[in-house]
Amino acid sequence: MTYQVEVCIDHLESLHQAIAGGATRIELCSSLALGGLTPSFGFMQQAAKLSRVPVYAMIRPRQGDFIFEQQDIDAMLLDIEAAAHAGLQGVVIGVLTPQGNIHLEQAKQLADKAHSHGLGITFHRAIDQSQDFCQAIDYAAELGCERILTSGLAANVEQGVDVLKQMVDYAGNRIAIMAGAGLTADNVAYICQSTGVKQVHLSGKSTRPSLMELASDDVKMGSSDVDDYLIPITDSNKIAAVVTALEELKA
Repeated sequence: MTYQVEVCIDHLESLHQAIAGGATRIELCSSLALGGLTPSFGFMQQAAKLSRVPVYAMIRPRQGDFIFEQQDIDAMLLDIEAAAHAGLQGVVIGVLTPQGNIHLEQAKQLADKAHSHGLGITFHRAIDQSQDFCQAIDYAAELGCERILTSGLAANVEQGVDVLKQMVDYAGNRIAIMAGAGLTADNVAYICQSTGVKQVHLSGKSTRPSLMELASDDVKMGSSDVDDYLIPITDSNKIAAVVTALEELKA
């Protein structure tokens, strides 16, 4: 049985760490602290040039909910074109109605644009805010998405394990269910054995100190509770530990 390990990153240093740890696919984002937003075109281009595994770009223009105006969708369409021109392999999308259904008209616009450029599609954790996950799976499959990233409608994959299994059973061979949110080397075997998922997603997040020699606590680049001299980074050892746990599961 083959497992896929997708790692979400938001800068190039983490790209190298994720691949060194054994990632089989990259989700390229900006602002992982906000759940992941659309990466810049330059970031996409560099990732495409440097990565030896497939790279999928998050297409999400802002933080918050997944309800968008047409002007937002128009921007997302341009971002999908940018991902294609950058040489990436796919995109990650998700749009909802206020009632918690996949917004089919908007989702079709995005999916059609991706398909027109030969890009693969992941439907992201917007499904975890949906009111009917079976209907959402049906719609995502009809849109031609390859997989759905989900925590099983819960705060993390351990709490969502029962729903994850239901999702896997309901999706069948139509679309893959990828488990993510709180996934680690300590629980990945349990999650996969309990649910049947064969694709997992994590950030493997850690931090490193800034290389800045002159540091000032008086000047903040953003929120006052964020340490500008502590750099978030993917830990290759955490990714490798997940890969090892899955290898042992296969054996």
